Amino acid sequence: MKRLFPHPGLTWLLIVMWMLVLNELSVGGFLLGVIFGTLVPLFTAPFWPERPSVRYGWPLIAYLLLVIGDIIVANFQVARLILFRRNRDLRPCWLTIPLDLQSAEAITVLAGTISLTPGTVSTDISTDGRHLLVHALDTGDAGAEVARIKSRYERRLLEIFR
Repeated sequence: MKRLFPHPGLTWLLIVMWMLVLNELSVGGFLLGVIFGTLVPLFTAPFWPERPSVRYGWPLIAYLLLVIGDIIVANFQVARLILFRRNRDLRPCWLTIPLDLQSAEAITVLAGTISLTPGTVSTDISTDGRHLLVHALDTGDAGAEVARIKSRYERRLLEIFR
């Protein structure tokens, strides 16, 4: 089964994207999506020799729900900061987050998660891949913010990217 579907997540993503681009639910369109979703990962698998194994299922769903919830809450927090706090009262801070994640894909997901959450943005990764530089719009305690990112996001990503 691994030979036919070397990257099952990409297969499903391609099928869903094909159906969205097609903008029509039809058996023929779905079958064509399945064909593309099967052939593209088959032909591109040699370009990903050290692909990390990803745990699909509950850990991934729980992570996505957590991120969506955090994005919603952070939107309101940033709106409150913009509307009710003066610029000189903001406490922006650069955070250096030591990484336990090993794979480039997992680090990219962490950086993307941080950047998607309003009020923080990932700006750089160290050349050795062991630290992530993040800018926070308003934080009172940099150490607590780093610990929150590590416990809230990185710990869960370590479970997903084994």
